[in-house]
Amino acid sequence: MEVTIPILIAIAAILFSGIFTVQQGSIAVVTMFGKYRRVHRPGLNFKIPLLERIFRRISIQNRSVELQFQAITLDQANVNFKAMLLYAVFNQDEESIKNVAFKFVDDRSLMQALIRTIEGSIRAFVATKKQSEILGLRSEIILHVKEQIDVQLESWGYHLIDLQINDISFDEEIMKSMARVVSSNNLKAAAENEGQALLITKTKAAEAEGNAIKISAEAEKQAAQLRGQGVALFREEVARGMASAAKEMEDAKLDASFILFSMWTESIKHFAENGKGNTIFLDGSIDKMQRSMQELMSITENSSNANK
Repeated sequence: MEVTIPILIAIAAILFSGIFTVQQGSIAVVTMFGKYRRVHRPGLNFKIPLLERIFRRISIQNRSVELQFQAITLDQANVNFKAMLLYAVFNQDEESIKNVAFKFVDDRSLMQALIRTIEGSIRAFVATKKQSEILGLRSEIILHVKEQIDVQLESWGYHLIDLQINDISFDEEIMKSMARVVSSNNLKAAAENEGQALLITKTKAAEAEGNAIKISAEAEKQAAQLRGQGVALFREEVARGMASAAKEMEDAKLDASFILFSMWTESIKHFAENGKGNTIFLDGSIDKMQRSMQELMSITENSSNANK
């Protein structure tokens, strides 16, 4: 009996050594005599004691790593990159888990290969671009990397979830020169905007001045027409009045020169009353007056004939 109890205890210990647990978010790979046997999922599991062993526990959770490296553009400018890589096991299928477990000796070797592959892909892309293009190609760089390494990572049992390029910078001298280029472009754009604004202002002012001149010319035209019509009406009325007066004087058998003389004196009176400091010279000699009377009488006769 004393011998049996230790044996039972040993057997129980051996049996219990075959019981193990797998944490959530992990998968256990079991081998026997160094050869792959099977995969165990999270929870309580059992392996053959003494023969099978847990080769590796693989996390299926997302992993991240920060990258910092340098690349050279087509025009020989150094570009400094800071990026964050997010990756995970491709899926929980047995083939993918076997690739993760046996492709690399350890996680350090995997990380080294993964980082160098991504850096090489970015460097190859940057080498085909000029420095002035790099800052605007952040999304294109990420797409290029995913296209280039997705197949490679899948063969390792992983896939790239996300690649974030957090910072792209150049050497100090290049950054200063780029800042000067941006500043000069801004000044150029500002000058162009000011020139366009000045051109618009002058164009609008010229249009307004042209419209004002056009309106003034139209108004002057209408005013001239009205003045001409007024003068014509005035002359018609004068002609009618003179013809009527001449007829009345002729009926009264009076000399027509009397009314002409009256018009002459009324005109001189009008000059004196309405003159504003202007000097008007009139020939008051008898010959001149007789000549003026004859001219007025001829005008009156012409008006009378026109009315007839």
